[in-house]
Amino acid sequence: MIKTDILIIGAGPTGLFTVFEAGLLKLKTHLIDALPQPGGQCSEIYPKKPIYDIPGFPEILAGDLVSNLMEQIKPFEPGFTLGERAETIEKLEDGTFLVTTNKGTKHNAPVVAIAGGLGSFEPRKPPIPNITDFEDKGVAYIIRDPEVYRDKRVVIAGGGDSALDWSIFLADVASEVTLVHRRNEFRGALDSVERVAELSKLGKVNLITEAEVKELKGEDHLTAVGIKHNTKGYIHFETDYFIPLFGLSPKLGPIGDWGLEIEKNAIKVDNSYDYQTNIPGIYAIGDVNTYKGKLKLILSGFHEAAIMCQSAYQRIHPDKKYVMKYTTVGGVEGFDGTKKEAKKEVVKAIN
Repeated sequence: MIKTDILIIGAGPTGLFTVFEAGLLKLKTHLIDALPQPGGQCSEIYPKKPIYDIPGFPEILAGDLVSNLMEQIKPFEPGFTLGERAETIEKLEDGTFLVTTNKGTKHNAPVVAIAGGLGSFEPRKPPIPNITDFEDKGVAYIIRDPEVYRDKRVVIAGGGDSALDWSIFLADVASEVTLVHRRNEFRGALDSVERVAELSKLGKVNLITEAEVKELKGEDHLTAVGIKHNTKGYIHFETDYFIPLFGLSPKLGPIGDWGLEIEKNAIKVDNSYDYQTNIPGIYAIGDVNTYKGKLKLILSGFHEAAIMCQSAYQRIHPDKKYVMKYTTVGGVEGFDGTKKEAKKEVVKAIN
């Protein structure tokens, strides 16, 4: 059984920053995430997309933000259970919580912090009868490694930022990129729309609008798609991969069955004090929670993590009084023996 001070469910930016704030309080942390790597949506969905509202960074790629957070928390030696979903929670006689994953891994902690973002995500699949037959055999709903498509023929479907951005990116990777959208108008950023139009004129992207992919063909692997065009009729298109990018549907998953107060598919918390749920000892921070005036921003999650850790400290150490010190004064002392602190000025008396 894995024991820790604060068990964090969700290893996205908010969950990762919680490790840092807990570490300043000398609290150990362990994170559970269903994804195979830390970072949440930033790593899984848009690692190459820039974020513009992180304080101190006029612009930073989502993947780089995750890398920086991982570097920041390294001195506090967090534990990770990755590729497993938190399935059940049980309150034990001693007041601590037992959380078990879908693979049977057990975790025990006096405090649980749910930082699961918008929950677990399921792709919005187009209504193609045999699409599940080709999953992992030519059909993908998320692009994790662009190199998979090196020198391959790729058909992308969608009209949002993801479809546009990946069409642009793969134009220099794949041997052939085709973007299919059911309308002439796109919902993405104007510069991305203009860039796709430019690549289409240059012959680097096949742009097919007012059309939908309706059929998939192949045996052991996808070999072709059938496209229904509003005016040109039915088009047979040979390809190696079909990537429908219609977004993801967030769901709370098993967390929704834990007896927590749920409001509009989010966990209701007490934001006036510490972001605690209706179950004492269980907190919810980041996009997974809701309260009056809630803003679903990464920086909001960072703030909530800091407040939550102060409350968690008092819960774990009810007889101790913690005096907060700014890191500029107290420095950062890691569990690995490292310490970062400002250089002390030497003051000499003048005789």
